[in-house]
Amino acid sequence: MPKQYYVYIVTNKPYGTLYTGVTRDIVRRTFEHKSEFVEGFTKAHRLKQLVWYEVHEDVLAAITREKQIKEWRRDWKINLIQSMNPGWKDLYSEIV
Repeated sequence: MPKQYYVYIVTNKPYGTLYTGVTRDIVRRTFEHKSEFVEGFTKAHRLKQLVWYEVHEDVLAAITREKQIKEWRRDWKINLIQSMNPGWKDLYSEIV
């Protein structure tokens, strides 16, 4: 089974503060955001809702994509989220 890497976006509410990250374990990482285990930006802004993600088999491709999205304008990120998740629902229940 090939390894999978995830680029993801979490938020605190629809059209709220956005955070883009990359992880090997999307379930664990999303749980960490929801539980506020790790100090930092996502905890300070209460970013607990997984609203977008994509899967990569190559870690360098995932990291490159994360960096690319982080450089995007906010409206581009919103369009990306809405292309997958127009209702801005929390996708965590779909991945566990």
